[in-house]
This record gives sequence, structure tokens and C-alpha cells, in this order.
Amino acid sequence: MKLENEDALDNLIICQQCFTLHEEVPIKDGSKACCTECGGILYRYDSKLANHGLALSITGFIFFILANTFPLIKMDILGSEQFITLPKTVFSLFENEFYLVGFLCLFLILVFPLMIFIINIFLFTLLKLKRGPETTKELLILLSHISPWSMADIFFISILVALVKLVAFGQIHIGIAFWALMVFVLIDVYITKRISLSELWMLRKRIFIEK
Repeated sequence: MKLENEDALDNLIICQQCFTLHEEVPIKDGSKACCTECGGILYRYDSKLANHGLALSITGFIFFILANTFPLIKMDILGSEQFITLPKTVFSLFENEFYLVGFLCLFLILVFPLMIFIINIFLFTLLKLKRGPETTKELLILLSHISPWSMADIFFISILVALVKLVAFGQIHIGIAFWALMVFVLIDVYITKRISLSELWMLRKRIFIEK
């Protein structure tokens, strides 16, 4: 396909399942465009996406703070009680001189997930207010770089596996932070799987370019 200029690339979209190239066409509010080859969803248009995304981002941010504030689990092993929190779990790696693993865990399960939700809050707020076209562009680019490195869901699964093994050694009491982390992970997975970056770019285009 011959393109006269690079701006024409903005009207093309690739199917994430079969990688077929399509030309973007306007669709009605609440509808979706599907691939002509495999039938996969290419993109959706929801005029209320900014409102829904902002509400979910704020909710996820609140649960993330709760997950890092209260005890995750309480272990009672041979009469000795220990409270485990997310920050304590990460920084205990530094105390035991596992610096590389400690830095990886610090960024993958604390810093990057927090940054993603903070970026989403600013992004959806600006889109809702229809302000900051250049700022929203930079936030979307930054989000595309950080999103693949958020692994809070994998960390939560590892906690579940560890709990199954620890039950045999003593009593395990689930803390508030465990349920807060579970809700946070569910919101995180929903946002990343349900709201794609391509849809956010299209929403930005409709707000700032096609208005």
C-alpha cells in the first residue's frame, strides 16, 4: 500500500489477532468494528469511555492505597504471629541483600501499577474536560511503555500459591489488604483488557482533531 504522507497512517488499524490491515471508518456510539478476515474486534466507540475510565481508575487507585496500607496476611506459626504487608514483602528482599530481585519487585508490583493508575486518572480527566491535546498524547505514549511492565496480577497469583503451601505450617488469616489487592487486580485487568490503547487514541482523535 502506497502512502503519500505519514498522516495517512493515522487512518489505518491492524487486527491484533490476524494482523490484517484495515482502514478506520467512523462508527456509531456504542458500536464496534470487526475484522473482515477473522471477525475479531478492531475497535469500539463509546462516548462515555472517559467517564467510565476515570471512575475505574480512581477506584483502583483507592484500593491500591488500601492494599499497601493494611496487613496482607497474618501468619500464626508455632505461637509466633507475623503480619505481612506489600511494602514489607518487597523491602525484606533488600534486607536479605537480594537487591536485583528487590528492585524488580519494587517497580513491577508497586511503582509501575501505581504510575499506570495515576496516568489514567490524569488522562481520563483531560479527555473528559477536552483539554490538553499535547499532554494527552504524551500520557498515552508513556502509558504504552509502562503498561507491559505492570505485573500485579502475576504477583497476586503467586500469593495464592504461597498461601496454599503455608496452610500446612500454621494458621493463616487473610487481611484487608488481600481483598483490596484482589479488587485492584480485577480492575487493572479489566482496564487493560477492555480498554485498549487504540480506543484511547481514537477517543483523543475524536475530541481534539475531529471536533
